[in-house]
Amino acid sequence: MDGPLWVFGYGSLIWDPGFPVARTLTARLDGWRRSFCMTSIHYRGTVDLPGLVLALDRAEGAHCEGVAFEVAPGAEAETLAVLRERELISRAYLECRLPVRLTTADEVEALVYVIDRDHVQYCGGLDLEAQARIIAAACGDRGPNRDYLFNTADHLDCLGIRDADLAWLAARVRALSNGSEG
Repeated sequence: MDGPLWVFGYGSLIWDPGFPVARTLTARLDGWRRSFCMTSIHYRGTVDLPGLVLALDRAEGAHCEGVAFEVAPGAEAETLAVLRERELISRAYLECRLPVRLTTADEVEALVYVIDRDHVQYCGGLDLEAQARIIAAACGDRGPNRDYLFNTADHLDCLGIRDADLAWLAARVRALSNGSEG
């Protein structure tokens, strides 16, 4: 591979990359949208009570703003191993290399994990209320599903990235978790 390895984060990678990073820039990926369209039976839910995690779902005319991580030189093989163990645990994600546009206006090819719509864990099309109820109730090996949502929404806010669906979900899940159904 020529040049540095870039990884595009749109969910938990934003706040927990888990690999050595040389540089971090906000970036945009066209043709995909961030969506709670994957059930989680490991990290944020169980087989009996699945949670939801974010995935990139292909959508005409859509785009996803996230973070591009330039992997520290010399850590490429280690990073690939860590990411594959983490992201491909149930094979619901497909590992791709896609062009992302950095805030510097440069375009780089980045490693990206997108949803496999043919996988049993794909659940695209759930309305936001259904997503909120699942997220409020589920818990897995890495803790409550709501913490995953809150961390992602908070970090996107800190980066100045607006995601209306995540903002609505965070508010709704907080209301459900506090017992106020309103």
